[in-house]
Amino acid sequence: MPHDVIMPALGMAQDTGLIVSWLKKPGDAVKTGDGVMEVETDKAVMEVEAPANGFLAAVSAEAGDHVPVGQVVAVIAETANAARNASPVSQSDTSQQDEEPTSQEISEQDTLPPGAKIIMPALGMAQDTGLIVAWRKKLGDPVAASDILLEVETDKSVMEVEAGHDGFVAAILAEAEQAVPVGSVIAVISAEKPENTVASSRKNAPVHDKKASGGVAASALPAAPEKPRATGDTHSGGRILVSPKARRLAMEKGLDLNLLVENGVAQPYHVSDLGLLETLAPPTKAAGAIPSSAPSGAWPVHIGARVAASGCDEFIAWLANDGDIQLEPRQAWLRFAAAAFRRATDLGDERLVVECRTHRKTEGRFADADRSPLSKPLSDAADQVPSIVLRDLSGSTITVATGTPPHTPVLTVCRERDNYAVSLDYQAGQLDEEQAIEFVTGFMERLGEPLRHLL
Repeated sequence: MPHDVIMPALGMAQDTGLIVSWLKKPGDAVKTGDGVMEVETDKAVMEVEAPANGFLAAVSAEAGDHVPVGQVVAVIAETANAARNASPVSQSDTSQQDEEPTSQEISEQDTLPPGAKIIMPALGMAQDTGLIVAWRKKLGDPVAASDILLEVETDKSVMEVEAGHDGFVAAILAEAEQAVPVGSVIAVISAEKPENTVASSRKNAPVHDKKASGGVAASALPAAPEKPRATGDTHSGGRILVSPKARRLAMEKGLDLNLLVENGVAQPYHVSDLGLLETLAPPTKAAGAIPSSAPSGAWPVHIGARVAASGCDEFIAWLANDGDIQLEPRQAWLRFAAAAFRRATDLGDERLVVECRTHRKTEGRFADADRSPLSKPLSDAADQVPSIVLRDLSGSTITVATGTPPHTPVLTVCRERDNYAVSLDYQAGQLDEEQAIEFVTGFMERLGEPLRHLL
């Protein structure tokens, strides 16, 4: 069956996207993850990936067109013949396919307070819905553009999303635990304090029913495992979906979130679930008892830090202008991360492999990046297990990201206006506290003053 390529929402205040260029032509063969077009956001030009293998067809918009978020701009056909016979989907065709709005929805649109409409962003290129984990602001609350407005669930972790506007929360149009289509209006931020606020649920995105489904909405997440993970089985490739606050409190209280999984409590978990978790905690063992295999080192640990982005930005510009070295920032970060990790863990001359990811894909695994000159390509290590993962989210709207690393520590870099927000997530058995702190400190020093450390 054909797969639609839609205009994604890459920012909270975005209602249209500008197509900068098409990277593939109609009829071209594409693979899942291939870039098919470039879209301009308020921060950068982003590539939109193919959602499936096949052939690009039915292209209905050209470079230079401003396209509404959520509109189909092309399809991926299964065969070359199907691609040749496919017809572009016009905007009028799309509108005819949409369901007629209900009287409740028409009434809601008419009564929305004036202000900036906040939409569900696409935190991944293949994402068509987003699961609201929690609202961080309430109706009537004052907000700054940089304030965290809500938490959204992706297929890997829980992300915090900024408001994007100064003002007051005048409307909230989707509840926590609802899966909302990308591009849908979920809130309104008004410039003045509203006399009347609006709260409602999205009729076509039903509230997630934990008891009925046993997990989060299927459209937002991969299928749940057939059986719950055993206590401490955080290295099996699975993950626990939990809000950042609940994760932190559970760690501070020494509570094992795996117990909620074992007892069939549906994810994602919130602070309200911790009361139940305390009742499930196993009794203390008698003195002299043999320790069980439940790993005390399986607790997720998070370290966050911030540094001005100007040092790295100026360094990258200097490389391009004076050294004629065109370098993506994360290619420098790979080297910084490897150097800081090698020093923090006393690896000496041992081989060190770093895996590099963006919010769209895994770019590869690279060996001894800290020993590779900036002007030289990195040594490929695709078949080797990485010691650390570098996750670059600086090109997205995400400003803070936490998650549970299944196998290796994950170092995440986000952009927060004029700063880089960096976080390290790891299991306590992967690094000791001193190593983790030294690793983050060393990376931040290199990120803040790259030239000094290279010299």
